[in-house]
Amino acid sequence: MAVSSSLIAEAIRWRRDFHACPELGYQEQETSRRVAELLASFGLQVHRGLAGTGVVATLENGPGPVIGLRADMDALPIAEQSDVGYKSRNPGVMHACGHDGHSAMLLATAAHLAQTRRFRGTVHFVFQPAEENLGGARKMVEEGLFERFPMDAIYALHNWPGMPLGQVAIGSGAMMASLDAFEITLTGKSCHAAMPERGADPIVAAAQLIMALQTIPSRRLSPQESTVVSITQIAGGEAINVLPDKVVLRGTFRCLDNQVRARVRGLIESYVAAQPQVSEVEGAIAWYPGYPVTTNHPAEAQKVREVATALLGSRR
Repeated sequence: MAVSSSLIAEAIRWRRDFHACPELGYQEQETSRRVAELLASFGLQVHRGLAGTGVVATLENGPGPVIGLRADMDALPIAEQSDVGYKSRNPGVMHACGHDGHSAMLLATAAHLAQTRRFRGTVHFVFQPAEENLGGARKMVEEGLFERFPMDAIYALHNWPGMPLGQVAIGSGAMMASLDAFEITLTGKSCHAAMPERGADPIVAAAQLIMALQTIPSRRLSPQESTVVSITQIAGGEAINVLPDKVVLRGTFRCLDNQVRARVRGLIESYVAAQPQVSEVEGAIAWYPGYPVTTNHPAEAQKVREVATALLGSRR
C-alpha cells in the first residue's frame, strides 16, 4: 500500500516544525516531547529517558522478527542564513545535517505501519539524541537500549542532497569513516620578531608540522587505506611583533578501517613528538576519540537493496 499524500504532507509539516525549533545534542527537550506525543497519538507504546532525551516507541503485530528503525534528532551550532518561512528560531542553532527530515520520516513510517499493519513481528522506533560528535547512540546502548528492547537488526538512513531525487545508495561493509579529534600544543620560546634567533618559533614549527601530517595519507599509507587528516584550527600569538611561546592546533582524522585508524593515530603521535624538535619546539597531543567506522552487515544491506530494487527498479 502506497503512503498516502496526506501523510506525506503531514511529514513535511513535522519536518518544518522541527527545522524551526532546532536543539543541540542532549538538549532536545521540545523535539523529544513532540516526537513522543506524536508516537503516542499513533497508538504506539512510548518510552522516554534513555540518554536523557532519547525516545523509543514499540509497535507489535503478532509473532515474527523484531527490528529497530532509527533516526537522530539533534541540530548543529550554525546560524541559519536562509529566509524560508520555517527558518530556525533559535539563534546560532540550525538543522544543517537533515536530522529534522530523519525524524519526520521515521514518524511517518511509524504512522503508516500503525495504520496499515502490513508487517508481522515487532518494530522499535528509536529516536536518538546527540548524534553530532557527542555519542548519543553509545549512551543509549550503555543505558540498556538492547537489553530493554532486544532486536534482530536495526536500520537507519542518512539523507544525501548530492544524490538525484528518488535514488537509494546502499553498500556492504564500511559506509562512513571513523572520527577522532585532537589538540596539539607546540611550546617554544617567545622573543621579538626582529631577533628570532633568541627564541624557538612555534609558528614555523606549526607550519612544518601541518604539512608533514599531510604526508601520512599520501606517503605512509597505501592508496587503498583511505584516510583524511585535517587541521581545522590554529591559535597562537597576540602581538604583531612578538613570536609567541605557544601555538595550538586542532583537527580531526577519519578512516574506513579500524586497524588503519590505530596506525594513523600512532603516526600522528610520532610526528608531533619528532617534527617540532627541528625548531627546538616541544610538541604534545591530547586525543578526543569519536566514532568508529560505520559498517553495514552484508545480510541486512542485501535486504535493503532487494526492497529498494523492488520499489524503485534496479537503476535507482
